[in-house]
Amino acid sequence: MRILSLTVLSLSFAVAGIAQSTKPPVKKTTTTTKPTTKPAAKPAAPKPLLRNGLDSLSYAIGLNIGGNMQAQGIENMSYVALNKGIADALKNNPTPLMDANTANMTIQQKLQEYMAKKNAAVKEEGRKFLTENKKQPGVVELPSGVQYKIIKQGTGPKPLLEDTIVAHYKGTLLDGNVFDESYGRGQPIVYPLNQLVEGWKQTLVLMPAGSKWQLFIPSEYGYGERGSGMIPGGATLIFEMELLEVRPVKK
Repeated sequence: MRILSLTVLSLSFAVAGIAQSTKPPVKKTTTTTKPTTKPAAKPAAPKPLLRNGLDSLSYAIGLNIGGNMQAQGIENMSYVALNKGIADALKNNPTPLMDANTANMTIQQKLQEYMAKKNAAVKEEGRKFLTENKKQPGVVELPSGVQYKIIKQGTGPKPLLEDTIVAHYKGTLLDGNVFDESYGRGQPIVYPLNQLVEGWKQTLVLMPAGSKWQLFIPSEYGYGERGSGMIPGGATLIFEMELLEVRPVKK
């Protein structure tokens, strides 16, 4: 090391300044032997978990339960208590730690808490998106908070709530994932407008037939807190909506 070398040089010059008759001390050499260590033994390979049909069934049920719990917003569990509950049910334990009514109430209460927490994050993401989106050129926001952007303006009649609409649409989440569309099915929808989600009702009554608009719908005017299919609770939705025809209600 560099610092050590400079120190040794300094000591050498100091020794040289002593009387010539003084013999330098004899430097003793010492040898060190490295301790010999035995190589660590390799850990034994773990035994496979799925050794038989019962193991496979148990693991498959665990995956199924875990997937459902994750979808409900549950991030962790007490596995000791979980195993105890499963064992008590399978063995018909006459004295379980809670009765069926208490168990159901506990599940419902906790699921509501987890879902509310999960939905709050999704709704906040949607709120931030809509706040920025309404600043974009061409975006119009209704008093409810529903937004739309005209891509193509038609010249046909505007539907009343009681009228039937013929329309093509594509619905996406904020991340761009398509959750439903009529284009892929090659068949437009034919529905009374008053049977559709609130966000569609608010915007389609403003659309002349032949129009193509982009809709931005907050969760309270879409699928709410429960969501639907791929749509999580609290999700803001984006629709590409093409109003092909208005069929007035027969009076």
